[in-house]
Amino acid sequence: MMLQQPLAFIDVETTGLDNEIAEIIELGVVIAKMKDGELVVTDQLDLKIHPQHIETAEPAALRVNGYNEADWLFAVTLEDAMKSFSEKTSGAIFVAHNLTFDYGFIEKALKKTGTENKMHYHKLDTIALAFGVLHDQDDISKFSLKALTEHYGIENKKAHSAFADAYATYELFKKLLNLK
Repeated sequence: MMLQQPLAFIDVETTGLDNEIAEIIELGVVIAKMKDGELVVTDQLDLKIHPQHIETAEPAALRVNGYNEADWLFAVTLEDAMKSFSEKTSGAIFVAHNLTFDYGFIEKALKKTGTENKMHYHKLDTIALAFGVLHDQDDISKFSLKALTEHYGIENKKAHSAFADAYATYELFKKLLNLK
């Protein structure tokens, strides 16, 4: 049964939009599992990743995610990040807000580092879930994470930081599915 699988709510912050050029510079993961009718956080991962080619970064992307050298001074390598990611997400279902973006970067990073993808093959996109639940509501005109967290009263003080967005996606998922 799929509900027995852990869910890995994942968000990446990157140096741009194109995963052929841009790099992951921040990775947030919230692992949750159904327990007694509640979706409960069981583990997490919050990493800053040292960019290898900051010179190719899009300035707008760095502004959005707040990149600065000082905060990334003790960042981990992509290899170490993917190793930790692979271990934490083993057997979990990938859940993201705009899944195509996040999964594209994760898949590329796993291949680049030769790290095994141990995740379950199912994937869930909270944009698709939100559309299914809210498509007929007149007060919803956007399905961005910001718009949906505001709609549901979910606080996300550090939007565009990977862990905060991963946690906001977890909270949004619970609201969309009426879970505790």
